[in-house]
Amino acid sequence: MSQELELGLYVFVLATFLGIEVIRRVSPLLHTPLMSLTNAIPAITVVGSILVAGEQRTTLSTVLGTLAVTCSMINIVGGYLITYRMLRMFKKSGKDKP
Repeated sequence: MSQELELGLYVFVLATFLGIEVIRRVSPLLHTPLMSLTNAIPAITVVGSILVAGEQRTTLSTVLGTLAVTCSMINIVGGYLITYRMLRMFKKSGKDKP
């Protein structure tokens, strides 16, 4: 295993544990607004993963970059769907209550 790949895996594992700890400490009532406000982060991730996949240095980097693009796009679409659903909850219904 090359030192570059080993370092990349080390950073990935640390980021995973850090992300789990940060999300675990957020109140469940804040998960939806937090996700809707952080749609910019996956957008930045998409740009970075497109750059990694587009370089085509090795087959592994291309596959991991493509996987990162797919996961980031799923996250972005899910974030927008949840935001839309959350905003619909606050919309007034067509019927006026007496």
